[in-house]
Amino acid sequence: MSDRHAQRRSRAWAALLDSQPEADAFVVTALPNVRYLTGFTGSNGVLLLGADFATLGTDGRYVIQAGAECPDLPLIVDRVTLTTVVSDWSRTRGGVLALEADHVSLAAMREMRDAVADAKPVEFRETRGVVEGCRVIKDDGEVELLTRACRVSDEALALVVASVRVGDTERQIARRLEAQMYDCGADAISFETIVGGGPHSAIPHHTPTDRPLERGDFLLIDFGAEVGGYHADETRTFVMGSPQPWQIETHALVLAAQTAGISSARAGADLVDVDFAARSVIVDAGHGDLFAHGLGHGVGLQIHEAPFFSARSVGMLHRGSPVTVEPGVYFPDRGGVRIEDTVLVTDGLPQPLTTTERGLTALG
Repeated sequence: MSDRHAQRRSRAWAALLDSQPEADAFVVTALPNVRYLTGFTGSNGVLLLGADFATLGTDGRYVIQAGAECPDLPLIVDRVTLTTVVSDWSRTRGGVLALEADHVSLAAMREMRDAVADAKPVEFRETRGVVEGCRVIKDDGEVELLTRACRVSDEALALVVASVRVGDTERQIARRLEAQMYDCGADAISFETIVGGGPHSAIPHHTPTDRPLERGDFLLIDFGAEVGGYHADETRTFVMGSPQPWQIETHALVLAAQTAGISSARAGADLVDVDFAARSVIVDAGHGDLFAHGLGHGVGLQIHEAPFFSARSVGMLHRGSPVTVEPGVYFPDRGGVRIEDTVLVTDGLPQPLTTTERGLTALG
């Protein structure tokens, strides 16, 4: 893996110079970005990157782990990791230091300024999205991990919904699904599982409660398994018992919107156009006000990462980028539908990574 991470660091440095050509070094503090560039998985890590060097900073808890995961990198060990890494560099080199502006607190910024006050001159420069931009396109190893995470998710969902019955609570279903993902091979869950029954299915990010499922309820389940640090994301909406006409119509509308969005999610497509392709189906049906979130997002080392689909998105899709497509329609106090899949962008139709049947399935 060290060669792969070295190549990633070279790409990240080149990307940095595109926006900050005078930079002498780049300090990476976001843990997903540190992991992407080094392989280090600890909870405290800082990477100092330059044209001809890379140094990992962490604390004493992770010395053995860092040596195993990043054998090619010199190590700075100090509990006050970021300040120590920057001050050491300023004493020996100094110059223009690029920072991840989205991931450095005001307090950390002040501490770094104080630490370099008596060293060689340092000029801090803010950057945004440098490493995140490199992470958009996944390599074969990343795609394999995502594929495994999605496979685990599909398998776990199938096993759990087969036993769902009227009277089960949202919380019970969520805990069973999370346990089943581990049993099927997950290293972790991608996020806290969302299970919403009846009127709760109209709350896009509902937290499961002890409300029991009733006959006639929609049952919305949004979940995902994590394998090797990579996150699956999937949503299905079921119905308890025989569906009512409005439920059939709502589910069919959301499925049509998702199909339109997936069909448009091809390499070179503008992000805003993908969002529009799905959203317009719902708007044309008179329910645009009931779809109040973006269409989807990239997945990888984080459950939400670039690119993002919305009416305000800027940029285009790239081949090899895994994304979610997840339209929804939510009737307050009544119920809602969301259908979400993780797909891999190609030059043609995207490759589905989550494959659970998308039709309206009756349970219980």
